[in-house]
Amino acid sequence: MHDLTVSIFGSKILFEILNEIKEFSKYKVKFFVNFNKFIEERNNQIGIFFLNNENVNFYKNIKVENFPILTVFDNSISKELLLGGAQQSIAVPFSIHDLEKKITLTFAKYEFKKNSLIYLNDYLIDKNERKIKKNNVELQLSEKEIDFLILFSKNKEPISRHLVLKNVWKYSSTSETHTVETHIHRLRKKILEKFNDSHFIKNNNKGYYI
Repeated sequence: MHDLTVSIFGSKILFEILNEIKEFSKYKVKFFVNFNKFIEERNNQIGIFFLNNENVNFYKNIKVENFPILTVFDNSISKELLLGGAQQSIAVPFSIHDLEKKITLTFAKYEFKKNSLIYLNDYLIDKNERKIKKNNVELQLSEKEIDFLILFSKNKEPISRHLVLKNVWKYSSTSETHTVETHIHRLRKKILEKFNDSHFIKNNNKGYYI
């Protein structure tokens, strides 16, 4: 984590303090006045967002998948506004030691979370939470449904029924079963009801594809 950049938005005082503290000399510490630039610079970065009533609208526009965010807030801020998922928060007042621990935890949890995410066309698959998401709408899936979608993400060509049986259900490719067809029917129905997408899983003479 010695190459990690700590980018701060919302408090120049916090930036100046961290810049002079020995414990933070291992980080690159930056301060951003412009919110868009704060969001854009996300490579090997952890963002500290000093949340107050003046910048709450900016905060609401943060997408939690973008990069790790540690939110600093006080008693005037409702905890219901705080980012969820792998993102962390800390209330003022706090010790520098506690802040550093939170930074480490935020980055570690974000990296774990990031490794569980798979992009599949316009959808985001979360392997750990077993969810599929699109435009702030999410749907809980079964373990087999997630395995099925992971298989799609690894194959650009249509997937045959036999390949699905072998990789998802560990059945012999010669097995006579309607397992694949039944699960695809159920998954199509779920996606249609939740996302109004009637073309999520398509098929041709070569197999199924998304």
